[in-house]
Amino acid sequence: MCLISFAYRVHPDFPLIVAANRDEFLNRETAPADYWDDYPEILAGRDLQAGGTWMGMTTAGRFAALTNYRDPSSELKGVPSRGELVTQFLRDTSTSELFPESAEIDIDAYNGFNLLTFDGAHMGYMSNTNRSIRRLLAPGIYGLSNHLLDTPWPKVQLAKSSLEKQVSAATPDTENMLGFLRDDRIAVDELLPSTGVPLEIERALSASFIRFPGYGTRSSTVIIYGMDGSVTFTERTFDVSGASVATRKFVVDLKDQISL
Repeated sequence: MCLISFAYRVHPDFPLIVAANRDEFLNRETAPADYWDDYPEILAGRDLQAGGTWMGMTTAGRFAALTNYRDPSSELKGVPSRGELVTQFLRDTSTSELFPESAEIDIDAYNGFNLLTFDGAHMGYMSNTNRSIRRLLAPGIYGLSNHLLDTPWPKVQLAKSSLEKQVSAATPDTENMLGFLRDDRIAVDELLPSTGVPLEIERALSASFIRFPGYGTRSSTVIIYGMDGSVTFTERTFDVSGASVATRKFVVDLKDQISL
């Protein structure tokens, strides 16, 4: 997952609105969003190589999403998949903790990540790139890519402003959100971050919707939590050329599960 924009408790009728792109190597096997056979309460896509996920929710209303923190100089080989962190949060209903810190989880064993978690009552953000970053989020519109939360990269700023327009509407429009996630414009060099990758790659990664040899946007997802207890989860997947392959929509009824 490389771009997430979300509105948390900004719209009076929709306490959480998420619009996100997942970028990945095109040859990495992935299952589209669905309820998992081994954990039927989890609704998410799945990384078939490592078994985890980049974003998902549960039938009890928990939500989590993750992005990698881009710093090639600190990347280690042979470490656990960061997707385990999302799966762990979605599976673990025995605790109210928003942050995955326990004897069983060593967050420093993973390469750099950002993690968003939501339990229906509160939303949290953490990053293992700086152990002081563990915070509950206040209501607002946020953006996250492959740096810290709300780092003003061009595509993060664009996604936030596009989402803000949707939040101002009486009802957010899923198709409009999927539309702005398809923006493949490249940022001008003067606005590019310097994350340690070659300039050609930095340019390609600056687009909201990425198309690059061997790598690109694999799916777009829009999740809308309603105050009435319903959640719509829409995922659109793409082939290696960037063409839309399929759109899957799920409606989850949270009535009597959590109080939003």
